[in-house]
Amino acid sequence: GVNLPACQLQVAMGIPLQNIPDIRELYGKNRFEDSPQDESSKIDFDIAERVSPDGHCIAVRITAENAEAGFKPTSGGIQELNFRSTPSVWGYFSMDSSGSIHEFADSQ
Repeated sequence: GVNLPACQLQVAMGIPLQNIPDIRELYGKNRFEDSPQDESSKIDFDIAERVSPDGHCIAVRITAENAEAGFKPTSGGIQELNFRSTPSVWGYFSMDSSGSIHEFADSQ
């Protein structure tokens, strides 16, 4: 599968999309190439066919910000959360049992 958060970080770091291991695998290429500048290892995303992925990883953050204070982080609470885990889907939550989220939850 494709680890989307890891790919997003690699793109933000300036790594060319065709050099990201998960993307290479998605397009049927070796995850790691000895010479990524070789013409045979490049991916033409306009015409290349993708391999059907068998899974993905996504990350979601819910944060509390104070608009009146320039959108600085603030503490807050979650009133209701309905998440159903399955054998192939799970969640990690940064809150206490009362639903409180401290102001540094986004910085962990």
